[in-house]
Amino acid sequence: MYKLVIVDDEEKIAEGIATLFPWEQIGYEVAGWFNSGAQVLEYIRNKPVDVILSDIQMPDIDGIELCRRLKEMGDYKVIFFSSHQNYEYFRTAIRYQVSDYLLKPVRYNELFACMEKITAQLRKESGGSSPEGKTEELSYYDTIITTVQDFIEMHFKDATLEAAAEQVNLSASYLSKIFKEKSGNGFSEYLLMVRMKKAKEMLRDIRYKSYDIAYFVGYDNPKNFSRAFKAYCQISPNDYRKQIGKKED
Repeated sequence: MYKLVIVDDEEKIAEGIATLFPWEQIGYEVAGWFNSGAQVLEYIRNKPVDVILSDIQMPDIDGIELCRRLKEMGDYKVIFFSSHQNYEYFRTAIRYQVSDYLLKPVRYNELFACMEKITAQLRKESGGSSPEGKTEELSYYDTIITTVQDFIEMHFKDATLEAAAEQVNLSASYLSKIFKEKSGNGFSEYLLMVRMKKAKEMLRDIRYKSYDIAYFVGYDNPKNFSRAFKAYCQISPNDYRKQIGKKED
């Protein structure tokens, strides 16, 4: 995992960003959070760090001075976050090649997008792999996809993207993106596939009425189920049942 530190003179903000955001899920370890630039500099002299998230206005060493000193010490990715849309801050951030500039309160999706960009830069600079290698990167995504697929298999009747996202501590929009990229199917597509597979199994048993099957796989209206089944399977539920019956005779 990449190592990251967070610095803000308001302790609750630093701790909140460090503990409430699912860093490990996106490949980062929070090595620590600090309340001053001096503490960060002291830590970095002895410990390896890849990314620094820093407030700008701080009493001892502000974010601008911290960034200047970091550039003298090594190649670090620095992200500023501030409550102020200050033109001079923007100019300074550009001069010191700051990776991004986020406004407080930091929005969940904006921080995700920012870290995706930083991760891509770090991987490119290291030859395309994470610090632990490609195997761990694949394992990370595989775990997310498998967890979500298992969730759908168990809760196909009422599964939602939002509920699945809670299972893996990701935002719904980010999960939707990586689920499509890594599994080849969108969340809704996979949910429909599981529902139709279950419906086919139930249609083989004549004890189940069509409306029972519709309700069981997540459709309150049997007509909606019938339309969805026909669109997916190119045959109506009744005709599918008749077709199966003929094959078994």
